[in-house]
Amino acid sequence: MISIHVVSDTVCLVVLSHSLLAAHPGMCLTEPCITVASAVMGALDRSVDPCHDFYNFACGGWVRNNPLPEGKSRWGPFSNLWERNMAVMKHLLENTTMKGLSKAEKKAQRYYKACMNETKIEELGAQPLQELINQTGGWALTGSWDKNNFQEVLRTVSANYRCSPFFTVFVSTDSKSSNSNIIQVDQSGLGLPSRDYYLNKTANAKYLNAYLDFLVELGVLLGGSEETSRSLMQEIVDFETTLANITVPQEERRDEELIYHKIQTLAPAVDWMPYLTDVFAPVPLNDSEPVVVYAKDYLQKVSDLIASTNKSVLNNYMIMKVLRKMVSILDQKFQDAEQRFFEVMYGTKKSCTPRWKLCVSDTDSALGFALGAMFVKATFDEDSKAIAEDMVSEIKWAFEDSLKYVGWMDQETKKAAKEKADAIYNMVGYPKFIMDPKELDKVFNDVGKYVIKINMHTSLVLYPMSCIHRWSMTPPTVNAYYNPTKNEMVLPAGILQAPFYSRSWPKALNFGGIGVVMGHELTHAFDDQGREYDKDGNLRSWWKNSSVEAFKKQTQCMVEQYSNYSINKEPLNGKHTLGENIADNGGLKAAYKAYMNWIAKNGEEATLTFHSEISHEGVITDPHSPSRFRVIGTISNSHEFSEHFGCKADSPMNPKHKCELW
Repeated sequence: MISIHVVSDTVCLVVLSHSLLAAHPGMCLTEPCITVASAVMGALDRSVDPCHDFYNFACGGWVRNNPLPEGKSRWGPFSNLWERNMAVMKHLLENTTMKGLSKAEKKAQRYYKACMNETKIEELGAQPLQELINQTGGWALTGSWDKNNFQEVLRTVSANYRCSPFFTVFVSTDSKSSNSNIIQVDQSGLGLPSRDYYLNKTANAKYLNAYLDFLVELGVLLGGSEETSRSLMQEIVDFETTLANITVPQEERRDEELIYHKIQTLAPAVDWMPYLTDVFAPVPLNDSEPVVVYAKDYLQKVSDLIASTNKSVLNNYMIMKVLRKMVSILDQKFQDAEQRFFEVMYGTKKSCTPRWKLCVSDTDSALGFALGAMFVKATFDEDSKAIAEDMVSEIKWAFEDSLKYVGWMDQETKKAAKEKADAIYNMVGYPKFIMDPKELDKVFNDVGKYVIKINMHTSLVLYPMSCIHRWSMTPPTVNAYYNPTKNEMVLPAGILQAPFYSRSWPKALNFGGIGVVMGHELTHAFDDQGREYDKDGNLRSWWKNSSVEAFKKQTQCMVEQYSNYSINKEPLNGKHTLGENIADNGGLKAAYKAYMNWIAKNGEEATLTFHSEISHEGVITDPHSPSRFRVIGTISNSHEFSEHFGCKADSPMNPKHKCELW
């Protein structure tokens, strides 16, 4: 389960974790302590009662002093850290005089340079994409089209261009046999962020109209007339609406044992053996290859839809998927069209974002482990890895100790849960292979297989390399995740920095920052989806039925709690965000307990030099609750918070009924 953390939430929790020790007389007067104390003070809004609204108390000052930048739909200290990381990567990519670079690292520099070659990109305009479409068999935008080449086009756009029309196919760990990999098939994404946009046409009219206008503009830029483009793109939107109707909502897909189906006969509308052979070339396949399907009913319905839909419409839809994927690497006219669409979808206005930021981000996506090697050597302190691993051990201890007091779980299941927590494998900083130039070069030998030629000397790599050596995030990433099929948590080097972590900070800040992230990811092993996997990463029933029923009863409390929150009068979907809400609550509790244990073993530490005066798109698509509710939802379930802040019973942050799980 990949889990995204908004740093503004962490700032709030840092305030909480440190303010609990405000009565201690010792003060930390080092320069890092003074600097971070100033940052925390600036984030506060002390006019707000923390027992009434802890989010605004802890973060209101930061929000007031950091207005949303032009061109951004979200902003927080999280974004600041990624901006800093991008600046470091920019310097590394532009410093072509660096000695001792591996071939892979030099490829990253060349990729970045090609992306920055705006003159050549503008000169070519739509030509690279037009040539690619012609090579794929063309489409009805600029001329008559009457071909019986559906199977060939599907194979080409899926294998060569890594698009996923109709369904997505990939190789990953078999959930029920975690030591082996298996081909997996699932429902695919749509052009808009959620099926809800298509199904409620009245409420979402402005988004649907903006989407259609965007596609029409792309068609015109590729040489089609306005009339032909509008007719063709309207057919595509109508077809996507039909796809949306058969797509299963994410909140109905959370029980992975129910949606896992290992089969050998797939839906008949696709010639599967030639398709899979092309997609997974050069790996040899045979007719008896097992496949896991996570959307069995959807796959049958999409097969029926393919069989009953005009082949021209199917072709137009597949080519449109390629077009959408290429927009960001084409000339400015295409990017301007996309920006106008984003302005309606996300409220982001056109900004003067420098080209280098786009190119750094693209390089990280395409060759992130090569770039990551450069980033790690330039920024990462090796002892941070050991410190982080020690903190994970302390977080594990806290979680396991709390298991003793979980009243709703039977002893046998508790014992197995402790064994699973013990077995979680920690991956901190970066994969080892990137520090070995020979190994790194070996991994990137084939990069360039799928390219759009810019000229004889430069090219743009089209597709990111994912899941290399088990890592699904590149080292510079400001994020973390838990992988249930391997029972492992991953903390990239990019997040092991302020405001999450610093070697020079008091432990309270580190436990309130990166410690909460660690606790969050560990708790994902025991959320409504992660709990279905055993300590070896296998999807199987390892809980007693009585504890399963008790778990569902306990989690229903959180479903109802978060569903009662609303943003812009739109209620949250507590079922859709359940896994992240469980992780938020468990993560804070484990981090706080681990810190209290650290104090018990090491003695109280000096506090910071201040005295606090305390004696739409995201709602329907993001599995995380909005930042405000991630904070107040978690805080209002914490007995320790109410005790330390002296919150009266039934105050907003201290409700009588609290949801408790781990």
